[in-house]
Amino acid sequence: MAQAQKAKATQEFVPIKEIRSGIVVLKDNSLRSVLLASSLNFALKSEDEQTAIILQFQNMLNSLEFPMQFFIQSRELDIRPYLALLEAQLKEQTIELIKVQTREYIEFVKGFTENVNIMSKSFFVVVPYNPAVIKSKGGVSGVLGGLIGKNRNDAETRLSLFEESRSQLEQRVAVITQGLSRAGVRAIQLGTEELVELYYKLFNPGDSEKPIKIATDSQQKSAVTR
Repeated sequence: MAQAQKAKATQEFVPIKEIRSGIVVLKDNSLRSVLLASSLNFALKSEDEQTAIILQFQNMLNSLEFPMQFFIQSRELDIRPYLALLEAQLKEQTIELIKVQTREYIEFVKGFTENVNIMSKSFFVVVPYNPAVIKSKGGVSGVLGGLIGKNRNDAETRLSLFEESRSQLEQRVAVITQGLSRAGVRAIQLGTEELVELYYKLFNPGDSEKPIKIATDSQQKSAVTR
């Protein structure tokens, strides 16, 4: 009972209602799409290249009619799988000189990682979309309020509203992707499984090594029509 109450209390702080079709639906019925962006060695570019990148990025920002969010995730890199791979290769190695070199390299990596924290960085772009506001008897609510609200019997209408809102969001994603591409940054949209893993690790930093349970396609389909 105490564990169930704790889980319920934790969920109240999570703003996410559900994740479907690669789209995050928040509790206020707004939508979010998350892009994973590549890094750019800006400092290694020439002065002219740096100026061109800045101008392209500035042009993209000036052309936007909606907000977006940049998110940088820094995590300490777990070197243990790499060391385990080296240990396995060491056992299979038959040449004595290579065995000695591999053993010395393993000790070097262990000693280096004990004194220095090796971090990995991931760059994300969050693209929002707030569905149009409509008036109802109970007050004012978003279009998706009916999608996951009282009219549960009208599944086709709810699905149609969701697809319409997703189409609007994907148009914004296309604008952002093209703008970043002109600045030399590649960006790809995260799918449902990637979003679940991303948010799971964000809200459960201590459980990053635990397996993540992903809903099957049939479960996701039933969630859309529920």
